[in-house]
Amino acid sequence: MRLLHILADSVVDGPGLRTVIFFAGCPHQCAGCHNPESWAMDGGADYTVRQVLEQIEGIGSRRITISGGEPFLQRTALAELVHALAGCDIYLFTGYRIEQLLDDAQARQILSQIDGLVDGRYIKTLHDSSLSIRGSTNQRILTREQLQTFLG
Repeated sequence: MRLLHILADSVVDGPGLRTVIFFAGCPHQCAGCHNPESWAMDGGADYTVRQVLEQIEGIGSRRITISGGEPFLQRTALAELVHALAGCDIYLFTGYRIEQLLDDAQARQILSQIDGLVDGRYIKTLHDSSLSIRGSTNQRILTREQLQTFLG
C-alpha cells in the first residue's frame, strides 16, 4: 500500500490519543485541505501490512485513525490493513459519503470492521473550528452503531 506517513500521538484525529496512518492519493483535492501533500498517488512510500503493524506495535497504540489522502482509493490494501488491526479502535476518514460506498462489497466489509467513520469532503465555506474531529459542518461522525444501521 502507498502511505504518506504514520504519525504517533495525535489528539485531533479521533477520540483519545491515536496513531494516524495517512494513505497517499486523493481524487477529491478539497480547497483548504489540511493535507494537500497527500493528494499525489506516488507520494510517500510503499508499505506492507506487516511493516505498518510493526510500526504501530513500536508506538504501542491501540487507537488507530486511517486518513489520507483517500483510503478507499486503495480498497484491497485498506481491507487487509483493517482486518489485521482487529481488536484496535479504528476511525476512518473519507471524502466519500457512506451512501457512495454501500454498493461496493469490499467497502462494506471495511465499514463493518471499524469503530467510527468521518465521511464527506471538506468544504472550506462550511469550515467550523469549533467542531470535534471534523473540519466542516457537512462532514458526519458515524459511530459503529450508526454504521451498522447503514449496513443493515
